[in-house]
Amino acid sequence: MNNQSKLENVNVTTLKNEKHTKASEAATLHKQRKLKKAGLFALFVGPAFLAFALIVLIPFFTGMYYAFTDWNGVTGNIKWVGLDNFTYLFTEDKQFQTSFWLTLRYTVVAIILTNGVGFGLALLVTRMLKTRNILRTVFFLPNLIGGLLLGFIWQFIFIKGFASIGQLTGLSFFKLSWLGDEKTAFWGIVIVSVWQGAGYIMLIYTAALQNVPQELLEAAKIDGANKWQTLRHITLPMVAPAVTVCLFLTISSSFKIFDVNLSLTNGGPFKSTEMLALNIYTEAFVNNRYGLGEAKALVFFIVVALITIIQVTYTKRKEIES
Repeated sequence: MNNQSKLENVNVTTLKNEKHTKASEAATLHKQRKLKKAGLFALFVGPAFLAFALIVLIPFFTGMYYAFTDWNGVTGNIKWVGLDNFTYLFTEDKQFQTSFWLTLRYTVVAIILTNGVGFGLALLVTRMLKTRNILRTVFFLPNLIGGLLLGFIWQFIFIKGFASIGQLTGLSFFKLSWLGDEKTAFWGIVIVSVWQGAGYIMLIYTAALQNVPQELLEAAKIDGANKWQTLRHITLPMVAPAVTVCLFLTISSSFKIFDVNLSLTNGGPFKSTEMLALNIYTEAFVNNRYGLGEAKALVFFIVVALITIIQVTYTKRKEIES
């Protein structure tokens, strides 16, 4: 009996050892798989994250530090000034305040016109027209032209082209000093920006309109709904996600307008059309007050971030309600 008990104990111990060995092998295999997945993830994501960190994250946090200094952007003398830059912005820097409200006004106008024109063009090119593919290309082409080049082209059009048309036709619209007057220069920037951006917005709305079920449109037509009722109660609710995206894109691009502003008016006449991005650039790289420019950029970032978050949250909520 003693020998049998000993044999049974040996068998139990052997089974326990085998189970423990298998569990250890399974744990090791699981760990190896996790390491392999982590390695593949690092291999694919690592270079992109490194580039993002070098180009975006490090300059962003470095700029946040400089916003609290009086660095001129050239010498190595950096003095910590705390909130002095921000106090100066909101109390003494009138040009910053003027540029801020001008940018806000421009953004509202550009958002409405760019989305309105883009949606109108999308409705046009989704019609069963023989030339719809050509029209899509023509409407999208301005978006491929760089902002600086576009500004110089339209500067020639406003100064030389419109003047020639005005002489030939006698129309006062073409005789206006488009870039020499504060009011018309503002609208000149709006015209160029809408002309450039509407084609891109058109593509997003076109994709959304093509996904609207034709059965719904046909049913509405049979029920006696006119085109406006169909657009308001069927088409617009169905393309609500595209509206959210387009509003986000136009808000972001309108607030950050720089190249068209620089090449078309350079902030003139007398800084009356100097948008916020151009004001920040001038402060940092022309006036050599880099710390103050970074303070303006930080305020600019916070304002744009808050506005876009509110916009996306609100439009997403409206999507769910509709």
